[in-house]
Amino acid sequence: MDNGQKSKFGFWSIVLLGINSIIGTGIFLLPNKAYALVGSASIGVIILDAVLAGSIALCFAEAAGFFTRNGGPYLYAKYSLGNFLGFEVGVLKWAVVIIAWATMAVGFATALGAAVPALASEYMREIIATIVIVVFTIVNIAGVQATKMLNNLITISKLIPLLVFIAIGIFFINGGHFVPVFPHGVYQAGSFSHAAVLMFFAYTGFEAIAIAAEDMENPKKNLPRAIITVMIIVSLMYILILGVCIGILGTDLAGEKAPIQAAFGYILGPAGALFVLAGTLLSMGGINMAESILGPRVCTALAEDGMLPGFLAKRTAWNTPYMASIVTALLSIAVAWSGSFTFLAAISAVSRFTQYLPTCIAVIIFRRKWADKHRPYKIPFGLTIPIIAVFISLWMLAQARQEQLIWGFGGFIIAIPFYFLYLYKKKNGKIKTNNEL
Repeated sequence: MDNGQKSKFGFWSIVLLGINSIIGTGIFLLPNKAYALVGSASIGVIILDAVLAGSIALCFAEAAGFFTRNGGPYLYAKYSLGNFLGFEVGVLKWAVVIIAWATMAVGFATALGAAVPALASEYMREIIATIVIVVFTIVNIAGVQATKMLNNLITISKLIPLLVFIAIGIFFINGGHFVPVFPHGVYQAGSFSHAAVLMFFAYTGFEAIAIAAEDMENPKKNLPRAIITVMIIVSLMYILILGVCIGILGTDLAGEKAPIQAAFGYILGPAGALFVLAGTLLSMGGINMAESILGPRVCTALAEDGMLPGFLAKRTAWNTPYMASIVTALLSIAVAWSGSFTFLAAISAVSRFTQYLPTCIAVIIFRRKWADKHRPYKIPFGLTIPIIAVFISLWMLAQARQEQLIWGFGGFIIAIPFYFLYLYKKKNGKIKTNNEL
């Protein structure tokens, strides 16, 4: 293997990047919300969501097998649904990463402020968020080798508290806590579907690893396998974590704001709660790390195709997208300082389905369009799973609030003039399109 290959993400590094992209603050704060809706039936909810998210992930696994370029969902949409929808998917993906990174950076600062009161002011939160974004941007520009090593270290470190929690907590489970009990005494109509939508977003992020295909060894082979492996690992961890939380806390789980921390505190006292707090900070740091890798890659893919200004495609001598990294970081800092990041984050839920729905449709189109192309992975049972995934995406989209839909589709409309600018430049021969897969 040459030095260029050694600096790339191997199979297990891709898996760790995928885990890092999915497991964030949600799993530390999530179990109480589902339990408050459907009680111990929330175990069934998370299993259902594992199946639902898994069907969409399989679509990403098949589509990823055709490409070696950066871009992920942008490329799948472009080559199946045309340049316009590809452009929209790519721009919205970049916007979602920017907003998510700003939110995660401020979230890290907020959690740190809760642990260290001297850092709890709004001004300090903004300063810390800026430092987080700048540091990870520098690491990202420094090269794939440095990024890969730090990502692996952070991901393993943040998994340790969760694995320890499962390993110890399983011995303190009270089986009586799994008796079906609804928070309001009786089942409330719509609670199960509400819980399913809520818990589903704990799985989002698996789509992100396909964006950085160029920085991975043999992406056509490794990406499909990695996506499936990531979903299996994450699903098992989520089911076990929720099961341990219910088994230890019982009905108290519904009222806990930090359920894993509370459950471990019940077992080991203040030391256990502190251990989980450290895991929460590592987890949030890991998500920031993942965003710093992924945001610039989708921006670069668009720039290389002439859909964004050409300077955003510039790379360092060691092939990292430095201009896209700097611009992504500056925009994320601006959102973090605006104070409106929580409001803007409302579009992220809807915008994620601008990645999911086109990719599921792309698999159906590629089955006909590229019937003779080699597929490193092909979803079994014909088109059954891709069609189910399309309906899941539409159903999840239908559950969104009106405000989310307005902001999500508002972003879609705002991007349209930039596409016509791209067409104008293309018509006048001012850009060259990268047609490589």
